[in-house]
Parts: sequence; structure tokens; C-alpha cells
Amino acid sequence: MSTEYDLIILGGGVAGMTSAIYAARANLEVLLLDENACGGLVNWTQVVENVPSHMSIGGMELSERIQEQVEALGVDIEEAACIDRIELTGDIKLVEADDEKYTAKAIIIATGRKPVPLQIAGECEQVHFCAICDGAAYKDKKVLVVGGGNSGFDEAIALLDQGVSELILIEKMDQFFAAQTNQDALSLRPNSTLLLSTEVSAINYTDKLHSVTLRNIETNEETTHDCDGIFVFMGQQPGTSIFQDQLILDSDGYINTDEQMTTSLSGVFAAGDVRKKKYRQITTAMSDGTIAALEAERYIHSL
Repeated sequence: MSTEYDLIILGGGVAGMTSAIYAARANLEVLLLDENACGGLVNWTQVVENVPSHMSIGGMELSERIQEQVEALGVDIEEAACIDRIELTGDIKLVEADDEKYTAKAIIIATGRKPVPLQIAGECEQVHFCAICDGAAYKDKKVLVVGGGNSGFDEAIALLDQGVSELILIEKMDQFFAAQTNQDALSLRPNSTLLLSTEVSAINYTDKLHSVTLRNIETNEETTHDCDGIFVFMGQQPGTSIFQDQLILDSDGYINTDEQMTTSLSGVFAAGDVRKKKYRQITTAMSDGTIAALEAERYIHSL
């Protein structure tokens, strides 16, 4: 047996939740599934200052407000869902998650992007991708930040503001890519060390992380540093691996769509950061989610 819906939305970020609002207001039966918590990457943003109607709002607060609106409209939401199987072909779409089967006439994919992991042996519970979410646990402790772009520097400053005792930031290239203002701000902090041409070669832990081994790429010299937590900011990758055998993706793994958010399969739409596009902002995710829901509604009523 399966639970039937008009529309299933995969991903509970801004794009997915916006789609849910529009679809629910169109009187569609909607299920929203997310492998984590609703909000997506917006939850990791300390302050949002470019969304109309808010001079300034915390990312988590913005996500919570949108989710409250979704819930008030009667959308079924399943968070921390482990999606095992998806069938996108055919008139009826199938999603299996947590030993439950769900079917729908249309699907909107809004799975966004995910942090690029370290991909080395020894990753443990003390490896994180969000300073705002997890940094408070490292007050008076030593941390490593991996990534020399704006995200790495922003999160490093956030960690220092949360009271870490010592911070090392590494970048594997021979230059940092963050804005100079960010570089200057971090370099002025007395308990921070910035290293170029450096990568993590080992994570050392027993019951928990106690140190990291870093390798200088130019000299091949390795050094070991006491470390209580690692924060990784090496960019983002699209959450499309489960769809790669069914949808047409670009060379970077993003879903190809037109301006109506339609994909290569009938009844399957994509919205937000997961699709191939130039600009990835909260407001563009809202726009994508709106269009995807309107097009999904039109498609469903055409059946």
C-alpha cells in the first residue's frame, strides 16, 4: 500500500517550502520530504539582509517562519526522511522513504546543494559544516577551518566570536579567495593562524577527535596539531545523485530545466539551487518554487 498525493516535493529549503505554499493554496494534496530539517542552507546563515520585508533576520528564524506558514496550510511534512528509491517515469511517480511508499501525479525536486566533504579516512562526529549551528560547542577549544573562500573566512570569524581558543584556517591552493576585507579581519585576530598550500592528511581520534595532521602540498612536510573540531567549507555540490540515472543533468550534476522549471521528464519539475542557473539567492529560490508549483498545478489539472 502507498499513500497518494497530488504533489510530492523533495527538499524543504526555501524553494521547496515556497512550492508547498503555492500548491497547498491551489488545494492540492501535498507531501514535503526532507532528508534533514526544513530550511536548507538558509539555516546556516547568521543574518539575512536581502529579503524583502525584513531589514535583517536570522536565517533560522526566516526558515521557521516559512515552515509555520507551510504547516498552517495543511502540508504533510516529513523531516529526517531517508529516501531509498524514486521512480520518476510514468504518469504516477513513486517515492520510498523510511519503509513507506508515496505516490503522486507530479514531483518537484528542490534538494538544493550540499557541502563538499573532506573525503578522507577518519571522518568523525567532530566534523561540521556550519559554525552557526555547531560552533557554540567549541568555546575555549581548538578548531580547524578548511577552505579559504568567503564562507571559510566568514565562518572562522563566527567561530572566534563564539569563543574558540585557537583557530587554524587552511587552503590547499597558494592563495586565499575570500574578499580582502574578510582576510584582513581574520588576520587581525590574535588566536588565528592562516596556512596556504595545506591540506588535511589525517584525522586522529580515539573516542573523539584529538588532533589533525596537515600536509604542506609544496614541501610534503606533515605537522600534527591539537584539535577539538573541524569545520569544512570547500564549496557545494548539487543533491542529485539519486536522480542521475533518470534526469538529464549538466556536467556539474545540476538539473537542466527551462524557465517553467520543467525537466527532461513529464510531470517532474525542479526548483532552487539544484537546477542549472546563474544566480542562487533566497529570492531566486522563492521565484523558482513559485513557478514550479504553478506549472505542477497546471500539469496535474491537465491529466
